[in-house]
Amino acid sequence: MKSLIKAVAIVAIVASLAASATVFAQSNSRITREQVRAELIEFEQAGYHVGDGDQTHYPDAVLAAEARIAARNDSASGYGGGVAGSSQSGRPAVSSADWNAMYSR
Repeated sequence: MKSLIKAVAIVAIVASLAASATVFAQSNSRITREQVRAELIEFEQAGYHVGDGDQTHYPDAVLAAEARIAARNDSASGYGGGVAGSSQSGRPAVSSADWNAMYSR
């Protein structure tokens, strides 16, 4: 019985070590200073200015700048831009007279 408990403990330890090794394997790419600077310039061109003192609308301003950057990148991607329009889901409306004509006995 004690050997079974030891075997289960060893398997659990090996499994946790294997899981942690896969987590660390994904963190080997580092962002460079030039990439950060390029992203800051891109944000400033999109209308977000770092350090302008207006912290009341910080999350909204960042999200708006990211949306403008994404729209700019989508329009320049060559795959086509976004489609303006709307769509509806659900079933078409059926009048009660038509419903009763189809489903009444």
